[in-house]
Amino acid sequence: MIISRVVDIVRAKGGTITREPGPVKGGDSNIAVIEDPDGYKFELLERAPCPEPLCKVMLRVGDLDRSIKFYEKAVGLELLRKQDNPGSKCTVAIMGYGPEEKSTVLELTSNYGVTTYDKGDAYAQITIGTDDVYKTAEAIKLAGGKITHAGPVPGYKTKITSCVDPDGWKT
Repeated sequence: MIISRVVDIVRAKGGTITREPGPVKGGDSNIAVIEDPDGYKFELLERAPCPEPLCKVMLRVGDLDRSIKFYEKAVGLELLRKQDNPGSKCTVAIMGYGPEEKSTVLELTSNYGVTTYDKGDAYAQITIGTDDVYKTAEAIKLAGGKITHAGPVPGYKTKITSCVDPDGWKT
C-alpha cells in the first residue's frame, strides 16, 4: 500500500501527520511521519516491493562505531551501508542479514553531538532468532552487552537470551 493511502486513513481516523508523504532528501524512497495518541512517532517508508512488509527498525545510538561493532559481534548483523547526512545532522548505519531491499534491516542513527538519549517511559525491544541461546549469550558478553536472562522462560516452551546493548536497548 502506498504511504499516501496509509496517511489518508490515519488522518480520517483523527491521527496526527507530522510529515506529509514525500521524497527523502538525497534518497530515492518516500516517507511520511505519523504520531500515535501517546505522542510516539512512526516513520512510514515506501520502497520497492519486498517480501518483508516491515522495512526497518531504527534505534538512536550515542556511539555509532561502538554500536556497529556490538551488533556485528553479538548477533552477526552485517553493516550494509553507512551514510553521513549533514542536512539532517546525523549519520546512519544500515545493518542486516541480507540485502536491504529484500529483508528487514536495523538502522542505527547517531545525531551529531548527542551521546545519550532519554527513552522516557517507552519500551522497545528487538527480537532475533538463534539456534543456541547460550552461545549467543557468550557472544553478547564478548561484544560488551549485559545479559539479563539466558535459558528457559518459565511457563513457556522456549529459551531466550535477553540483553541490553551499550545504549540501553533491550534485545
